[in-house]
Amino acid sequence: MIVITGATGNTGKPTAEVLLAAGEKIRVIGRSADKLQPFVAKGAEAFVGEAQDADAMTRAFTGASVVYALVPINAKAPDMHTYETAVAESYATALERAKVTHVINLSSVGAQLAEGAGPVSELHHVEQRLNRIPGLNILHLRPTYFFENIISAVMAYRSMGFFAGLLKGDLPFPMIAAADVGARAAQLLRAKNFTGHQTQELLGQRDLKMDEAARIFGAAIGKLGLTYTQAPVMMAKPAMMQSGMSTNVADKIIEMCKAINDGVMVPLEPRSAKNTTPTTFETFAAQVLAPIFKGQAASA
Repeated sequence: MIVITGATGNTGKPTAEVLLAAGEKIRVIGRSADKLQPFVAKGAEAFVGEAQDADAMTRAFTGASVVYALVPINAKAPDMHTYETAVAESYATALERAKVTHVINLSSVGAQLAEGAGPVSELHHVEQRLNRIPGLNILHLRPTYFFENIISAVMAYRSMGFFAGLLKGDLPFPMIAAADVGARAAQLLRAKNFTGHQTQELLGQRDLKMDEAARIFGAAIGKLGLTYTQAPVMMAKPAMMQSGMSTNVADKIIEMCKAINDGVMVPLEPRSAKNTTPTTFETFAAQVLAPIFKGQAASA
């Protein structure tokens, strides 16, 4: 039995879909029975529970040969550190109680940073907590910045007419499609061929500048010459909070973007065939961003 936390999220969903297509027996965990139903229709077992509930997670993990562990996003958390610590403690307790031997933990490029990288530094502490579980074989999967993070810039362009974000426009850095993370996670969960404590970075198809991303997205929606603007924090933070983020979560994301801009949050591995993934930003812009901009369902 392969157990997947956060099964309706950006990486959990493609992980589950790939495993189901391969005929694997899986249990999907989420907070909504309705959202888990499509997996059940394809043969999955569903478990509804909160990630912070150690008793529920113990039941969810019981019988698992391997678990895909991720901290579900909580943009409204009053304090991200308190929330992520609670989830990490819940998972650790449940993994020990259920005697799980293998875990793929979704972390991030930059998780070597104990502080100064916002949400990514919180994942550093999640890694450290899970590493303290006696006898656990764990692989911390560290993907880079998600293409999906650019959806907020798309929505800003749709509503206000400018394509903007907190990152520098001329800074090349690796970005990745969440579906590629899910595909790799599924592959690793099936193989279960890791021991001890390991990390593996995923660096996407290539490094990309936000200036380039703007041009590619513009071409996908027929707006040739679209340019990118680096938004000042004093403008970006109120917009983030207006979208539903807590003050603390907004501050953490601002801190992460500064760490990227300053060259502090960077991969540890050189790019290789192993950590390069297939989906190009051109494909993502055409199949996901353009339909979102046009108010349609994305095709990927």
